[in-house]
Amino acid sequence: MRIGVHGRDFTQQSAHFVDHVLEVLARYKAEVYISISSARYVKTSTIKRFKIKTYEPGNDLKKLDAFLSLGGDGTLLESVTHIGKAEVPILGINTGRLGFLATTSRQDTEESLKKLFQKSFTLDKRKMLKLETNKSLFGKQTYALNDFTIVKKDTSSMITVHTYIDGEFLNSYWADGIIVSTPTGSTGYSLSCGGPLVFPRSGNLLITPVSPHNLAVRPIVVPDGSEISFEVEGRSKKFLVSLDSRIATVDASVKLKVTTNDFKVNLIQLEGQHYFKTLRQKLNWGLDIRN
Repeated sequence: MRIGVHGRDFTQQSAHFVDHVLEVLARYKAEVYISISSARYVKTSTIKRFKIKTYEPGNDLKKLDAFLSLGGDGTLLESVTHIGKAEVPILGINTGRLGFLATTSRQDTEESLKKLFQKSFTLDKRKMLKLETNKSLFGKQTYALNDFTIVKKDTSSMITVHTYIDGEFLNSYWADGIIVSTPTGSTGYSLSCGGPLVFPRSGNLLITPVSPHNLAVRPIVVPDGSEISFEVEGRSKKFLVSLDSRIATVDASVKLKVTTNDFKVNLIQLEGQHYFKTLRQKLNWGLDIRN
């Protein structure tokens, strides 16, 4: 198998873990491609010994059979930008803390890789957002797995986000900002702002205000075929927009429209894993502190 590997912000302890992952992959005679940014954390002798190749973000990775994201959810979101339209299946190995996307623990790595090479897994196809603008903001990476946000910048004053669904006026949000998230992103920023949890295959998008001035304003769920467009105004002439962890500064002249992306992310779901199980573990559902 041809396996891609990416991680970021490794500590010295994490660097040893990466070496261990590469050793396991070598046992299975995998052809390994590691990102340039990750390779600097790996000993040169290890790269030479296992004949590991490197790639740069933007390279065509369609030849890969699977991709390992070593880190937390932020690393997995970054891995998605490396894969792009190739739709290579991703396995998230969590070396961080929470991890709704990177659900495989460090301790289970060897067993998880065994299941990967035995093909004991299914693919969880996750829809993404696509941003359309009249100015180039994020180059070719105009997609997001989690969310798109509009938030205020450089001022304590709120902004007003006039929001339209398929050209029909929805609401003017007086708030610190607004979030449009996929079901995948419902466990992210949207959740912390009072948005609901949404099952990944539900076929919806969420619109969640950030600290709205009007307390009657609540998150709303819309079909994922919707075109959501915005007009923004406020005392500040600049505001921030983001796609997952990528951020740009814009002004009111920039037209913004969000739709569903035309390609998906394939998350590897190993035997014994399930979205409900992840929710129970990460949110401590059913935990009784008395016991």
